[in-house]
Amino acid sequence: MPHARVLVVDDEPTISYVVSRYLDRAGYETAVAASGKDALSSAASARPDVVVLDLMLPDLDGLEVMRRLRRDGLKQTAIILLTARGEESDRVTGLRLGADDYVVKPFSPAELVARVDAVLRRIEPAREAQEALRFDGLEIDPTARRVVLDGEGIELTPREFELLLFLARHPGEAFTREQLMTRVWQFSFYIDTSTVTVHIRRLRAKLEPNPALPRFIETVWGVGYRFVP
Repeated sequence: MPHARVLVVDDEPTISYVVSRYLDRAGYETAVAASGKDALSSAASARPDVVVLDLMLPDLDGLEVMRRLRRDGLKQTAIILLTARGEESDRVTGLRLGADDYVVKPFSPAELVARVDAVLRRIEPAREAQEALRFDGLEIDPTARRVVLDGEGIELTPREFELLLFLARHPGEAFTREQLMTRVWQFSFYIDTSTVTVHIRRLRAKLEPNPALPRFIETVWGVGYRFVP
């Protein structure tokens, strides 16, 4: 997706320089911020398509930066977290707050570019008109990337939208977590399938009147999940 805008937020100049150079060579318009406050200011003016965000920043915590980005209206901006911390809790917290992917330091800059490519392929608006999907009180519009439930608009992150859209396009069909990682995340080598579980939980919290008794997204025990029209 040439000319897409990527904001790299990291207080380590070497990392910012190397990552931005790789992204530049891949055809992206790249900006750099060294602090959380600078990141919020840059994001407000540049409206990036992707933010590559380090969790450990000198002023604002990376998770707080992500909260503010989402609060300030950048709900369609994809966020990829960078972290030197290997604990699963950090990754899960980031995903729950709306991150679309994460990369643990040290990482390959080429792999990070590939992750940016994959995220943008998922969130790029369709070039051709697509018919909206309509179910019992639920409407999913792929062209406008809009979800309406019982007449009320529902705000979803790009990854949540893609997951819901994929399941809704295959009503009644059960998918394993591994299959969803391959079909939605497009990473067949991904091992941590808890990412799928976290996103399903977030979708249910937004769509289901009673998430414990889901109306649209059912758990198929021993398999995974399916969409019920």
